[in-house]
Amino acid sequence: MKLLERITVPLNYKLMKFSAKQIADFLKGELVGDPDVTVSNFSKIEDGKPGTITFLGNPKYTAYIYQTRADIVLVNDDFEPGQPIKATLIRVPNAYAALASLMEMAGSKHSRRRGIETMSFISPEALMGENVYVGAFAYVGAGSHIGNDSKIYPQVYVGEDVHIGKNCTIYPGVKIYSDCVIGDNCIIHAGAVIGADGFGFSKEEERYHKIPQIGNVIIEDDVEIGANTTIDRAVMGSTIIRRGVKLDNLIQIAHNCEIGENTVMAAQAGIAGSTKIGNSCVLGGQVGIGGHITIGENSQIGAQSGIISNTKRGSEIMGSPAFPVKNFFKSSVIIPKLPDMYRQLNTLEKEIAELKKDLLPRE
Repeated sequence: MKLLERITVPLNYKLMKFSAKQIADFLKGELVGDPDVTVSNFSKIEDGKPGTITFLGNPKYTAYIYQTRADIVLVNDDFEPGQPIKATLIRVPNAYAALASLMEMAGSKHSRRRGIETMSFISPEALMGENVYVGAFAYVGAGSHIGNDSKIYPQVYVGEDVHIGKNCTIYPGVKIYSDCVIGDNCIIHAGAVIGADGFGFSKEEERYHKIPQIGNVIIEDDVEIGANTTIDRAVMGSTIIRRGVKLDNLIQIAHNCEIGENTVMAAQAGIAGSTKIGNSCVLGGQVGIGGHITIGENSQIGAQSGIISNTKRGSEIMGSPAFPVKNFFKSSVIIPKLPDMYRQLNTLEKEIAELKKDLLPRE
């Protein structure tokens, strides 16, 4: 069950001019067509343009490959054309992954920033690695460490004793509170907040008293965090985002949660406190997960589902409260029919009552 599939091609990512043969060699793909045709940009397959490269990853778009004007198309190894194709094909194991590799190469030229811009503040007690970039109006607090080749864009706040690893990109307006740890090769998009206080209060009579949040947030290597996502610091100990996690925009991760390796979440998901999500899980948009529960690894949870109890390994669930996805879809088909079924049931009950009158012996 595929709950997440977001395929977009930014048209502003320009390649240098490359031939089909050069691209095939870079991707270790099989070339079918003109090896000398060149491209310098990307396009979507449905509106491909000359001089561009596109891809076919979703069978729903197969019809476009026969009419696209793009010069090169990346296709999966198992693609078999049903009619002639004008474009040059490059066969690869995974066309979508191959496209990502090309776009990463093209995008790298936009991120070669180094140096400290004026109007930024870096504490004398901060430790800066080699080839670091810090943009204007950024703040780096005392005791913090910025790793080699990392980029801190304008208006970022890095609090005291924060550790940011190598080759990280922290986009404008990100706020990273004190004592948090960011691993290597992480990307944090604009407006995200890492390490704000968890939502912890105790009620005494008619008042709520704040429980100090003295823990931190640990983000392991190769994590990407979307714009305006918030990850709260732990009451004590750590809120942990494991290696390879990908979080969309506008997600809330509460205090003392642990998100397992290579888990992905779509926008507006919310995870309540002290919940553990296993490795390689997929959460659709607007999923809400209650506190102090465990989501088994490899679980897939459909959009807008509400989870209030533990799930087993490999669960595929949907609904609010969520239940097995096959039953959810069956129920979705039945629900619009319920008014008619209710009327039929009433009619049957009346008919049965009449039959009973006729069949029962009279006194």
